[in-house]
Amino acid sequence: MRTAIFVMRLVPLFAQRSGKSFLGSCLWARPSRGLCNNERGKDEVFSEDGEEKSDLGHLGHCEEGAHMEKLAALEGDAEERSGLSEKKFARTDSKGNNEGKLDFEHLPEEIFLSFSSGRTDKADDGDDDYNQSNNHGSANHRQKLIEENRAKADRMFEILQQDGPGFSVLAALDELQLKVSNTLVREVLLRILMSINSANRSRCAKLAYKFFVWSGQQADFSHNSNNYNLTMKIFAEAKELKAMWRLADEMTEKGLPITARTFNILICTCGEAGMARKVVERFIKSKNFNYRPFKHSFNAILHSLLSVNQYRLVEWVHQKMLLEGYKPDVLTYNIVMRAKYMLGKLDQFHRLLDEMGKNGFAPDIHTYNLMLHVLGKSNKPLSALELLNYMYDVGCDPSVLHFTTLIDGLSRAGNIDACKYFYDEMIKKECDPDVVCYTVMITSYVLAGEFEKAHEMFKDMLIKGQLPNVFTYNAVIRGLCSTEKFDEACTMLKDMNARGCSPNFSVYSNLVGRLRNAGKVSQANDIISYMIENGHYLHLASRFKGYRRC
Repeated sequence: MRTAIFVMRLVPLFAQRSGKSFLGSCLWARPSRGLCNNERGKDEVFSEDGEEKSDLGHLGHCEEGAHMEKLAALEGDAEERSGLSEKKFARTDSKGNNEGKLDFEHLPEEIFLSFSSGRTDKADDGDDDYNQSNNHGSANHRQKLIEENRAKADRMFEILQQDGPGFSVLAALDELQLKVSNTLVREVLLRILMSINSANRSRCAKLAYKFFVWSGQQADFSHNSNNYNLTMKIFAEAKELKAMWRLADEMTEKGLPITARTFNILICTCGEAGMARKVVERFIKSKNFNYRPFKHSFNAILHSLLSVNQYRLVEWVHQKMLLEGYKPDVLTYNIVMRAKYMLGKLDQFHRLLDEMGKNGFAPDIHTYNLMLHVLGKSNKPLSALELLNYMYDVGCDPSVLHFTTLIDGLSRAGNIDACKYFYDEMIKKECDPDVVCYTVMITSYVLAGEFEKAHEMFKDMLIKGQLPNVFTYNAVIRGLCSTEKFDEACTMLKDMNARGCSPNFSVYSNLVGRLRNAGKVSQANDIISYMIENGHYLHLASRFKGYRRC
C-alpha cells in the first residue's frame, strides 16, 4: 500500500514554439496530507483554471501584491531578456565563430546537478589491514599503520622510478622483503597515477604493469578489484587501451566483482558511440557485475553514464531497460530527466516528470534541484518561488544547494536582480551560503559588470570563514582585469598559490590573455615564468605563443 496518492498539477514553465520562448508546462506531483504531514497538505498551489496562485507564507516578506509585482518585474519580458543576454554574452556558433565571445564561463552545471547514489565502494576499497586494525586496535594504531604503509609505498615508488638499463627493479623490490597488502599496492599505484603526464605516460604504464605483476606473484597475496581498477586507470591515462582491456578480461576470468568504478574507467575511454554501446552491452550481460547498492545493473550503468556525460547512451540504456521489463525508480527518473535536460529535450523531460508522479514516486531533493535549475535558466523566478514554497509545504525544506542551483540558472539567463533576490531570501531563511554559493554570486556579478558588488561578496565570504576555491579566485581575477586592476590580479594569483589553492591552467591562460590584450606583455611573460618556476602545467607552456624563456 502506497503511503501517498499523487495528484498531478500543471506549473508554468517554458517550451519552444516557433523558435520563441513561451509559457509551457511542467508537472508537479502533489502528495496527500499523509506525506506532507501537516495541515497545509490540502492547499492547492495553483487554482483550478491553471492561473498561478501565490502562497507567500514561506519566502514572502512584504505585501502580496507588491511581492508578486516585484517578482514579475524581475522576470520581465522573456524574449527581451533572452535577446539582451545573447548580445551581451555571445557564444561560439556552430561554425566555430567566436566574435564577441566572452572568455568567462559559469561553474560547470554538473556541480549543481550531480547526485550521489549512496555508494561507499567499501567492497573494493582495499583497506584490508586498516579495517582489521579497527576491529582490535585504537585510532592511534590505525594512524600508525597508515604512516607505515605510506613510507613503504614511497620506498617502492623510488625504486620503480630508477627502472632502466643496468638496474633490476624486480630484484630491488625483492630485497625490501616487505609484506605486500592490497593497501600497500594501492598506495604505490596511486603514486604512479598521480605522476602521469604527456611526456612520461608510456613509462608510467610500463612501471605500473611491472609492479602489478610482481606484487601479484607474492606469497599469500592476490589483487582485489580496486587494484585492477587503479591499474586500468593508469593504462587509460597512458592511452594503453589494449592493456586496459586485457586486465578487464582477466578480472572476469578470475571471477572478481566488476564494479561501477570499472565501468566508469572503460566507458571513459570509448570515444565512439558504437564502441561505447558494446561496453554497455557487455556489462548488462555480465554475471560478475557487482551493481550494489543500486537496485539493478541498469541503474548502476545509467548512473555511471551520467557521470561521464554520455547522455545519448543514457537514453538508449533506459529504453533497453524498459524493453527487458525492469521498472524505473526515483533514481532512474532523476538520471534520465537530467539527460533529457542536458540534451535540450524539455518536452520529454516534462513527460517523464508526469510519468514519475503517475507511477507513485514523489520527487526527492535531486528532482527538485533539477526543476529549480530549469526554471532559473528559463528565467522564471516567479515559478521558482512557487516551487520553493511548495517544497516547504511537503516538508522538503530547500537547502543551500537548491538556492545555489536556482541562482546559477538565473545567472545563466542574465537576471542578476533575481539572483540577488533569492540570495537575500536564502539568508532570511537562515540558510548559510557555502563556498559554491558565494562563487556563483561573485561570478554572476562579474558577468553583469558589477565588480564592486562581486568584491564585497568576496570580502564577506572571507569574513564568514569560507575558503575560496579555484573557481572563486578565477572569477575575482577576471573581475579585477575587467576593471583594469592588473597589478591586483597578478598579486591575487600569487596569493591563492601561497594559500594552498593552486591555479589551474584556465586561470593562468586567461590572466595572460587579458594582460596581453591590454598591452602589458612584460607582465604577461612574468606570469608565464611564475607558472613554469612553480612547476605548473609545464607541458602546456608551449600554448603561450611568442613566449621565450630567458
